[in-house]
Amino acid sequence: MKTEGYKSGEHHDEMFTPEGEIRPHYLEFCETLKKTSPKKMKHLQFSANQTQRAMGMTFNVYHDNQGLEKILHLDIIPRIIPNSEWRKLEAGLKQRTKALNMFLQDIYNERKILNDGIVPSELILQSKDYLQPCVGLTPPKGIWCHITGTDLVKAKDGEYYILEDNLRCPSGVSYMLESREIIKRVYPQLFNSRGVMPVSDYPAKLLKMLQNLSDKPKPVVGVLTPGIYNSAYYEHSYLALQMGVELVNGVDLIVENNIVYMQTTRGLEQIDVLYRRIDDTFLDPLAFNPDSMLGVPGLFEAYKAGNIALANAPGTGVADDKAVYAYVPKIIEYYLGEKPILNNVPTFLCREEKDRKYVLDNIADLVVKETNAAGGYGMLIGPKATKEEHEKFKKLIADNPTNYIAQPTLSLSTVPTLTEEKIEGRHVDLRPYILYGEEIEVIPGALTRVALKKGSLVVNSSQGGGSKDTWVLY
Repeated sequence: MKTEGYKSGEHHDEMFTPEGEIRPHYLEFCETLKKTSPKKMKHLQFSANQTQRAMGMTFNVYHDNQGLEKILHLDIIPRIIPNSEWRKLEAGLKQRTKALNMFLQDIYNERKILNDGIVPSELILQSKDYLQPCVGLTPPKGIWCHITGTDLVKAKDGEYYILEDNLRCPSGVSYMLESREIIKRVYPQLFNSRGVMPVSDYPAKLLKMLQNLSDKPKPVVGVLTPGIYNSAYYEHSYLALQMGVELVNGVDLIVENNIVYMQTTRGLEQIDVLYRRIDDTFLDPLAFNPDSMLGVPGLFEAYKAGNIALANAPGTGVADDKAVYAYVPKIIEYYLGEKPILNNVPTFLCREEKDRKYVLDNIADLVVKETNAAGGYGMLIGPKATKEEHEKFKKLIADNPTNYIAQPTLSLSTVPTLTEEKIEGRHVDLRPYILYGEEIEVIPGALTRVALKKGSLVVNSSQGGGSKDTWVLY
């Protein structure tokens, strides 16, 4: 399939240089692309779509009256990352994860970083995600954030920037795994010859990490799901199946004498580790939200007693608040005595008077985000928004400044993407997954999310985005 006429625009394109030359790590793939007719590419894309449906790779979109079940469109042109680039990403993500874990341990215990004025106390202690029941706790093995999905973007300068940290229940890893299986079938010979690092051992690594949280020689592990109507239920069931562990709802579990049991056809069986995919406050109606029908009464007391491990630990959500994000470079320097390897996007905190004035005066040029929103909701992209939307967000910021941050509108990198008519550049981000067990490990692949609409910067699946397989080269 020809790529003549492809325009990389003013963005950093990951396959082509500004002069139109193919970047070295894409050369072999481009040779394959040139030999493949447009008709063949469309057939391969159709086959990939059908395979996704057959696998049940669907997700739910809340508030969508067009129907709940959707597939996350998988574009068959992969994103390829050279090894040298990946090694820097890997080092930066390990550094960040280590510092954030130390931060969580500190703010729920000695609060040194707050007492030293590095991070404002009120930002943490008044956050709705700072869980008072967790104060004084140290989770098993001292690990709070066992599974992290960190979002990055590559800007016009070719450098990666951290966009946000996801420390609660980061989703999307099943799409990374299944997408790889589909794309291997699309380019079987190329995949083997190009030397792509594998991701298929993620479930085994996840299980080992979860088992490491218990001192038992053969701990019983389960995946706790809110149920079939959750947007990521496919992923919950997929990971439980791949790990060979039980998939459980809150109603499947019971707590007696601070010990958690599964109700099985053979009677009660103790469970030692839960990979929970339920938000913090829904975990236990006795400790958090009394209206929760999803959690397990007494689960938190069993956790405090050391009779069950939870991944991620309750209370981690306060560290991925978008306002706390702005302080992560200082957090890294405070705990590790190191400069951040990966930079944040410059961030304006609307809670600060000087920053707020700048945001209100320049809202047409900025991206404004709610500090606790996710999935692309509660967000304004200034250059793409109307004057009415600008005024609406100005009022929202004025009424509740602590609830908003703003950032420059980054020129996200593009990757060639198959459209109905031809191959065109579409903006992408990157979500690598980090496991924190006996050591911190970054999985050598990632979920690349792609904005399928021309010119759009919003890559979230809930907002019409798709995905690409991510090849990290040896």
